[in-house]
This record gives sequence, structure tokens and C-alpha cells, in this order.
Amino acid sequence: MSSAVVFGAGGGIGRALTEALAASGRFDRIHAGARRLPGDLPAGVEPFAFDLGDEASIAEVAHSIGGQVELVLIASGVLQDASHAITPEKSFRAIDAEAMAQVLAINTVGPALIAKHFLPLLPRDRRAVFAALSARVGSIGDNRLGGWHSYRASKAALNMLIVNFAIELKRSHPHTIVAALHPGTVDTELSLPFQRGVAPDRLFTPATAAGHLLTVIDALAPADSGGLFAWDGTRLPS
Repeated sequence: MSSAVVFGAGGGIGRALTEALAASGRFDRIHAGARRLPGDLPAGVEPFAFDLGDEASIAEVAHSIGGQVELVLIASGVLQDASHAITPEKSFRAIDAEAMAQVLAINTVGPALIAKHFLPLLPRDRRAVFAALSARVGSIGDNRLGGWHSYRASKAALNMLIVNFAIELKRSHPHTIVAALHPGTVDTELSLPFQRGVAPDRLFTPATAAGHLLTVIDALAPADSGGLFAWDGTRLPS
């Protein structure tokens, strides 16, 4: 039985990805997780709760699935959170150790822990995809504006992990693709304070973004493993 797992199904993009996968009928089982057990999911989707800061909760999800997984999508992340004094820094003077550590924990360490427990579930004899939402601003080669230090650093580190995982799996899982995905600017709570100046045709609904991302995933080949890809399929510098 083919299986897909979505981490971050409580957010706009994660939920839209879950709904698109369910509507596609391509998987026998779809597991969708969030920090709080997600509700009102499409029929047949199996919900689970997890905490990016609690490795045991991630390991438990992997154990409960108990079989191979052809698609793993990580759609969780943080850019700003007033309750934890997290906001994109405009200057190095605004860097706060606790806030930066929290951003790195969610955007980098959390996905790394998911990889630790879910890469072993990918099949060795057929195509499988492990993909995480990253961001263009995490591209070191594409950075021309600076700022947003914690967020940029966390996504750049995530991109490096994606490269590392791709290299490590190349021999043992020759059909597997590990990728970082840039969804563009999506109309969600994460981007809401930063949508001014975004052209209307470049502000995507979660459903549109999910469609873009799944189209990109479908077009990836094993030779693309380790790459950072934008919503339109363009490969970005890491």
C-alpha cells in the first residue's frame, strides 16, 4: 500500500497539500499531522499529533505508521511569532539569542529529526520523495538584500541538510529524491504582515501553492536530489 505523510497539516499550505493528495487518489494511506491533532480533514486521511521540539513524538509517529512511505512532506515552519518575540530582524542589532534558537529549532532541527526517523521508511526499490518547505531567502547565492537573519540562516541550514541527506541516500536509495521547495508568497498567517508590494498574480492561495508544489515534485528525477526548487520548477542556488 502506498503512503504519504504531511507534517504541518494545521497550517495553510500543509492542509492544502493534504487535501490535494487526498483528492488525487494516488495514495492508499495519507497521514497528516500537526502540533494539535488536526480535525476536519478529508475522508480517509489519518491524523496524528507531533511536536517538532519532541523527538519522541516524531519517533512514535514513524513507529505507528509501521511501513514504507513513498512521500514525506514537511510544511511546518516559523517566520514570526509575537508570543515568543520572534520577528524578522532588519539589522544584526536586533538579533536575540532565544528567538534565534527557537527559529532554528523549528525550521532546521525539527525537519532534521523528521528525516532521522522517516528516511529509513523510504523504499529502496522505487521512486520516493522527501521534501521540505524552504524559502528563496534561504539561498546564500541568491541573497542580495540581507536582513531576516534568523529565518535566512535557518532555511540556509535546512537547504544544506537536504544536500547532505541526498548525498547519503544516493547509494542506498537510488530512486529517492530529497528536495527543498520554495512555495512563493502564499496567503497565510505566516506571510500576512509581509504581503504589501506583492503583485496579485504572485500572491498564491494555499490551494494554488499546493498544486504548484505537487507539480514540481512530480517533475523531479533522482538527478535533482539535493536541490532547492521554486514553485515554478526553477532550480535555485542553495
